[in-house]
Amino acid sequence: MGIKQIIRFFESDIWQMPTEGLSPIKRMLLAVVKTVALAVRFFTTKRVMTHASALTYSTLLAIVPIVAVLFAIARGFGYSKYIEMWFRDVFASQPQAADVIVGFVNSYLVHTKSGIFLGVGLLFMLYTVLMLVRIIEQTFNKIWQVKHERSIFRMFTDYLALFFIFPILVVVSSGLSIFLATMADRLPDVLLVGTAVRKLLDLSPYILMSLLFIGLYVFVPNTHVKVRNAIVPGILAGIAMQWLQFFYIHSQIWMTGYNAIYGSFAALPLFMLWVQISWTICLFGAELTYTSQYLDYYDYDVRTSDVSHRYRLMLAALLMSRVCRRFADGQKAPTADELRKETSVPIRIINDLLYQLVEAHLVIEVSSDEKGETSRYIPSESLDNLSLGVMIDRLEARGSWLLDLPMDELFSPLWVDAVEMRTNYLKTARTVRLEDLAKS
Repeated sequence: MGIKQIIRFFESDIWQMPTEGLSPIKRMLLAVVKTVALAVRFFTTKRVMTHASALTYSTLLAIVPIVAVLFAIARGFGYSKYIEMWFRDVFASQPQAADVIVGFVNSYLVHTKSGIFLGVGLLFMLYTVLMLVRIIEQTFNKIWQVKHERSIFRMFTDYLALFFIFPILVVVSSGLSIFLATMADRLPDVLLVGTAVRKLLDLSPYILMSLLFIGLYVFVPNTHVKVRNAIVPGILAGIAMQWLQFFYIHSQIWMTGYNAIYGSFAALPLFMLWVQISWTICLFGAELTYTSQYLDYYDYDVRTSDVSHRYRLMLAALLMSRVCRRFADGQKAPTADELRKETSVPIRIINDLLYQLVEAHLVIEVSSDEKGETSRYIPSESLDNLSLGVMIDRLEARGSWLLDLPMDELFSPLWVDAVEMRTNYLKTARTVRLEDLAKS
């Protein structure tokens, strides 16, 4: 099989393979291949590496304020020692960076306590933390094709709660690890309990890191993420992060020449590289979660940009007719997924068209501010005003006119006839009501 055949297989053939006659194992393997293929494609086409670089820069800017907040909360509860131990364990592959960050944090807290940075420093700290959190949420929302971010109120309450809960979880996990280690030392190996506890302790970094990624994939996107779809990507990301730690710790021997050239400054580029790879692992896991949850929607692997303008108008009329017909019959407003089931249009096309219809003031998106609440769509005005001509006119008029052209010099007299033909076309299309296009 040549390279072109392999490329064609992953681009088109794999999506047209029938699954009815396949055994459960083959069907599962086909789903895994589809999920990975989609994740890799989205990872490259959505410029995820660019987002990882932006997150790396934001992380470097905000890591000291974030760790300072965590240390301050932990000190308030009397758990600062456990937080510092956990932090150094996380940065075991970057001991020099960990020492520098802890030194910055302690100086930061001392100056803040003395009142030197209590005003401007506190505002800067909150700004950098919120900016990092917002960039992370925006990146995850782009992966999940979510158009709306959390409101300011929900962003403040959700992430403020996270900052208070996270140190407590770290302290509880550290205490549990110490308790299990004590049990392993006291229990006799004959009962095999001590050995089992030691194995559990060896696996605890993988378990905790996997739980962290699963929580990120479920909690951060401003949409409903099913936990079962985040489990496998979270575990894979957690294992990859631990392998990254292992590689960095054991690669210090290879970097002696690098350290000799850059000296103490070598900790910064190595730390930046570590953060970049970490965010890349995290975002690829998010892509796997997304493709795992919406794999059934990609049976027709159609790119939104591939749809022609004429076909977009036809599909928009199809969606508008369904929305208007439901409203006229007094039924519940449809969701994007319900429209997909009724029309068999791929979900990516539906989401993109619904977003354009909302921008054109043809439909209204109705949803509460609760995370995971499914949006529903209703007509924006009286059904008597919503015709095919109105829809075409508003969709084609999206945007703004920025050029002031000399009309008399550029256009011939025939241009007046062309404009009149266009006007008559829209007048004729206005006689077709959108609700009448759908079967009752």
